[in-house]
Amino acid sequence: MTITSKEINAGFSAEVTALPGGEHLNSCFSCGACSGACPVSQAIPDFDPRKIIHMIRMGLKDKLLSSELIWFCSKCRGCVFVCPQDVRFVDIMSAVREMALDQGVVTEQDLRDNGKVVWVERDLCVSCLTCVRICPWRIPEIDAHGVATIDPRKCKGCGICYSECPAQAIKMNESQDERLIAACGTRN
Repeated sequence: MTITSKEINAGFSAEVTALPGGEHLNSCFSCGACSGACPVSQAIPDFDPRKIIHMIRMGLKDKLLSSELIWFCSKCRGCVFVCPQDVRFVDIMSAVREMALDQGVVTEQDLRDNGKVVWVERDLCVSCLTCVRICPWRIPEIDAHGVATIDPRKCKGCGICYSECPAQAIKMNESQDERLIAACGTRN
């Protein structure tokens, strides 16, 4: 891959480290422990935490923020437990995702379309509170009208509330991750 000077944004690394979650970026010494422990990189070889950190440091802002790679992290935190430098790659990914949303590179609708978040069909919600009770991250809330709401910036896209909603009011599209993993399974 050839990189031109036009693709390099020298301030990208500083932008990431200034964000909550990105402050440990410069502690990374590229040992690769995160990549070795990452279950996503085992299923999707292009997703490599060490490579993504390198892209941030190289200043490949546009390339990274517009890449679907930043949405593949499952936030399992496996990388956090093995990192000798406490880099917290999962938090860096959250910061980069927020940056992509804040700068309009990705929209909340893109997240829905690509199966990265769930949403509530307001007319179907019966206010049963199932989603509120079962979400391990306490993301669903009940609004003033008694209808469940889910903030797409906080949603982990795990699908727990989607699968448990008795009224089927919570919707989720098939994710690109699922399509890639299914494609890997058919190649063997």
